[in-house]
Amino acid sequence: MQSLSDPAARAAHADAPVTPAQTAPEAAPRGATRGSAAYARIVLALFFSGFATFSLLYCVQPLLPIFAQEFGIGAASASLALSLSTGLLAVSIVLAGMLSERYGRRELMFASLATAACCNLAAGVAPDWHLLLLARTLEGIALGGVPAVAMAYLAEEIDAAGLGFAMGLYVGGNAFGGMAGRVAMSVLAEHLGWRAGMLIIGALDLALAVAFVMMLPASRHFVRNSSMRLADHFALWRGHLRHARLPLCFAIAALNMGVFVTSYNYAGFRLMSPPFSLSATVTGLIFSAYLFGMLSSSWAGALADRYGRAPLVAAGIGVSCLGLLLTCTSSLVLVIGGIVLLTIGFFTTHSAASSWVGRMAREGKGHAASLYLLAYYLGGSILGSVGGWFWEHAGWNAVAGFMLLQVMGAAWAARRLWRQGRN
Repeated sequence: MQSLSDPAARAAHADAPVTPAQTAPEAAPRGATRGSAAYARIVLALFFSGFATFSLLYCVQPLLPIFAQEFGIGAASASLALSLSTGLLAVSIVLAGMLSERYGRRELMFASLATAACCNLAAGVAPDWHLLLLARTLEGIALGGVPAVAMAYLAEEIDAAGLGFAMGLYVGGNAFGGMAGRVAMSVLAEHLGWRAGMLIIGALDLALAVAFVMMLPASRHFVRNSSMRLADHFALWRGHLRHARLPLCFAIAALNMGVFVTSYNYAGFRLMSPPFSLSATVTGLIFSAYLFGMLSSSWAGALADRYGRAPLVAAGIGVSCLGLLLTCTSSLVLVIGGIVLLTIGFFTTHSAASSWVGRMAREGKGHAASLYLLAYYLGGSILGSVGGWFWEHAGWNAVAGFMLLQVMGAAWAARRLWRQGRN
């Protein structure tokens, strides 16, 4: 074989036709590829983390009517058991993104899960309403170390070709945890009491936190940055907020979560009231609609890798709108069908939009993820509590009208994004 160090060989090489393979060699995968053992461990560990996070966060949602009755408070006040957790989680997500740059992704996620599980145990033994709210507030702060860091970990450690599917499975873990926490709590509260339910769920999720840290591989593409100053963090956040497309993703996150939390917060009140008058356990089974969320999130993630994020976000918003209209009927079957469609639409939109953030952000992926989730949880916390005012003063149709405004806002943002590109 002639060496290219020879002048004649170099000349011949220069005259030879250049093939596409020579000009654009296929890039080697960066991160774990779909089908590998590392990919499977990452996806399963983060599925556990999503399950634990959302079973802890939402296990109180079916208890809101019980809290209102036991503590003598209104629906909007009872919703604080959830809204305080989600609101403080939103704020702590921003701080967690900063801490993970210094201390690492894996360690911070484990510490957050373990601390939150202990707070749930404390809430289960709290002697009064205010101490219960304090425990739930601390739980929300602790849980902030998981969602944004998990999104950043996936964006760094998973090859781009399989990122959408991995993100979809992570969101599926969120859905399964949210469903299990709600349904299990409904059954446990009726048979053992809500305090026993809080203790059982807290203990289970503490065990899952240990399983998570034992299974998740150490970061290979993350470099600790202990030299970042506060000004550097603000510069990254400012850059993301000035991005042409990322703020539209953040708006979709806030409005999408607002619709979802509002619907589930007050669907229980409606279904336990005339003309339906369902029991707490039967009402809690409505949260089994999360199974459809699990399926739709992984399905949406895979399709987003193939067809682009914009069509999936738009489809998810459209399905949510249809479901919202069905919940306004007087037929129990149609109302349940509407809740199922709302769930499918929410998880389809969230799965596609959250993986979009990791692709759009060229640097500071953890900071971009923290801003997305800040909008996501603030939307759920604020809009979910405001929905209680509509329920108390005008009933379900007013709540549905409030949610419809949010859906229309998300549709407008999705249209703007689609016009700028599909991926």
